[in-house]
Amino acid sequence: MKTKLKKKKRVMFPNSSGKKSKNVREKKQVIDKKRITTGDKFLYSALGSNEKKNGKIVSEGINHNVNFNPDMMFENLVDNYRLAKQLYGETLIRKVTGYDEGFLEKNLVLPEFRRKLKKELKDKINDLKKQELIDNQGNITDKGYELSSIIMYTEELDNLKAKGFGEKEHKKISVHGEKAQVRNFKSGDPYKNIDLRKTIRLAVRRRHKRINKKDLKTSLKKSKGRINIVYAIDSSASMNGKKIEMAKKAGIALSYIAVNNKDRIGLVIFRTETIEKIPPTDDFEYIIQKIGRIRARKETNLTNAVKDSIDIFPETNSTKHLVLITDAMPTIGKDPEKETIEAVLAAKNHKITISLVGIGLNKKGTELAKKITEIGKGRLFLVKDIENLDAIVLKDYYGLSV
Repeated sequence: MKTKLKKKKRVMFPNSSGKKSKNVREKKQVIDKKRITTGDKFLYSALGSNEKKNGKIVSEGINHNVNFNPDMMFENLVDNYRLAKQLYGETLIRKVTGYDEGFLEKNLVLPEFRRKLKKELKDKINDLKKQELIDNQGNITDKGYELSSIIMYTEELDNLKAKGFGEKEHKKISVHGEKAQVRNFKSGDPYKNIDLRKTIRLAVRRRHKRINKKDLKTSLKKSKGRINIVYAIDSSASMNGKKIEMAKKAGIALSYIAVNNKDRIGLVIFRTETIEKIPPTDDFEYIIQKIGRIRARKETNLTNAVKDSIDIFPETNSTKHLVLITDAMPTIGKDPEKETIEAVLAAKNHKITISLVGIGLNKKGTELAKKITEIGKGRLFLVKDIENLDAIVLKDYYGLSV
C-alpha cells in the first residue's frame, strides 16, 4: 500500500521588501525546518529525506557535467575506479551507489558485488526517472534543476548560519557618495579617498618633512543608493566539479545577503562566450535558479565577461561592483591578456570597481589578476581552500561598506 503524501508546502525566498514572497511548490512528502532568520523573517525548507538525497545526486551530476547512464557509470567504476572518481566525484559515487570509497574500491573485484552494484545503479537511476528529475536519456529535467537549486540554497543557508553570517548589519558606506567620517588610511583603501587636507595638517603637526604612510587619512563615504553587484562565474571546463559547486554556493550566499540588505545582484556566466547575463535585481529566486543550471565546459573568455558586465549595470550614481570568479588565464582572442585589460579600463571609466577571486591561479594568472584589481580598485583573493569561497566573497561584499 502506498504511503499517503502530505499537503504541498512552499519554500520561501527573500526579496528586497523584507517579506516572504517568492515560492517554489514541492510535489512530494515534506517536513518543515526553521532556517536562518533576518529580522522577523523565517525561512523554511520543505524537503523530505528522499528529495534531499536525490536532489544532491542531481546537483552533483550538474557540477560534474554527468549524464545519468547506469551502464556507462558501471563500466567506468569497474574498469578504472580512480578515473571514475575524477569524472563523477566522490560524493556523487557515494550517493548513487550507497557505498563509501574504501568499501567500493575493495569489493569491485568481486563478481557477486559487481552484479549487485549494477542492479543498484539501475534502480537508483530509475528512481530519478520516476521522480522526473531526469529524462529517459539520463539528461536532467527542469524539475531536476529546480530541486538542485533548492538543495544548494538550503545547504548554503545552513553553512552561513554555522559561520555566523546572515544577521550582520550592513552600513551603507562606499567609494562613491558623500563624505561620512575620516580615519587612518588602511591597506586596500581607494587612493582617491585620501583626504589631502587632513593628511597634510597631521604631517605638519608631527613636524614631518615628508608625508609618510602613518600620516595618511581616508574619508569614508556614504552610499547615495543601493549597491549594484554583478557576480561573474567562470564556467569553463577547468572549473568542473568542486570548484563550480563552491562558486555556485558562494553566489547563492552573496545573493541572499545582498538582497536582504536591499542591494541588487546580477549574474554573468562565461566560458568561451557569455552564456548568461542578468542585470542587477532583487529577484533572489530567479538568480539562484540560473546559478543552479551552471555547468562547466569549454574555455575562458574573461574579456567578454567584463564587457558584458558593463552592459548590464544600471546608469545610476550608485556603487557598482563586479566580482570575478575564475581559475585560469583568459584563452580566447588574439591577445587575451591585452583585451582583458582594455575591458577593465572601460569598466573603470563607467565607475565600476572590480574584485577577483582566483582559484589556484598560476604565476602568470596571478600577475594578470593583480593588474585587473589594481586598475579596477577592487580586492584580489588568491584561494587554495575553496571550502571557504563563500566567506571570501562575503568578505569582499562587506568590504564595500567599511
